[in-house]
Amino acid sequence: MNLNEGRASLTGLAFAAAGFSLLTAGDTVVKSMSGEWPATAIAALRYVFGAIGLTVLLYVRQGRAGFACPMPMVQFGRGVSVALGSTFFFLALANMSIPEATVIQFINPIFVAVLSAILLKERAGKAVWLASLVAFAGVAIVIRPNLADVGAAAVFPLGTALLMAFMVVFNRMAAGTVGALQAQMLISVIATPLLLAIAFAGHMSGLQSLHINWPSGEVLAKCAFVACSASLAHGLLYMATERASATLIAPVTYIQLLVAIVLSAIFFNHWPDAPVYAGTALIVAGGLILWRDAKRGGAQ
Repeated sequence: MNLNEGRASLTGLAFAAAGFSLLTAGDTVVKSMSGEWPATAIAALRYVFGAIGLTVLLYVRQGRAGFACPMPMVQFGRGVSVALGSTFFFLALANMSIPEATVIQFINPIFVAVLSAILLKERAGKAVWLASLVAFAGVAIVIRPNLADVGAAAVFPLGTALLMAFMVVFNRMAAGTVGALQAQMLISVIATPLLLAIAFAGHMSGLQSLHINWPSGEVLAKCAFVACSASLAHGLLYMATERASATLIAPVTYIQLLVAIVLSAIFFNHWPDAPVYAGTALIVAGGLILWRDAKRGGAQ
């Protein structure tokens, strides 16, 4: 690696760290709205803001040409995965601490590896299955001490990890068909109607926790912030992949846990217990096994 490539990689890592940190900052804002507004409504409004902003930006930059939709079924799959995954994670944040929900979500790379082997016929060697066992053991440790308190909510971050894994697979299927901004716009525009339908269904269900009242100005501002911060974060992550390999960037995702612990302690006075740290170590170990295996494969 020459000097210029080294600088580009360091810049890419910095962009990735900023992007992942910004995503967790948005999660903290979502957590702060627990009890003020239903998680389903927060997810819907966040994507309404995102869809409007991205549509306007894309039109300004590319005009009508930017609204083409190649591989519509794959794009639909991306939108559905994000819509359901976001709803599940916002429900998780309403019922769990940010570090716990974030940790369980880290099993996502394992799901990606398994789904890629099944749906994309990619190689799934011994490392994938070893990493899966290690990471699942970590998730079990994180969930078990709190299962009595959290109950069914423990399923939400697991569901998010699985759905986002499907989104990654769909992204690979659609790779190269659209630019980054167009891809973000498509996923937001497709996800928004489904999220609005989920929010409406929750409101009509009669469950008090899903009842939607008129949002306060603070809730509106927070949802707008989450929409902007998430869009900026995804943009930073895209720029990171332009400067450094995905294999090099992958472990940087674990900075989210550090940021989640710090922000959770500052704003909610919550520190993870020992089992959460132990489970986290196993989940991270599983991810690093995959990272090392991918790096070896790329070097061959």
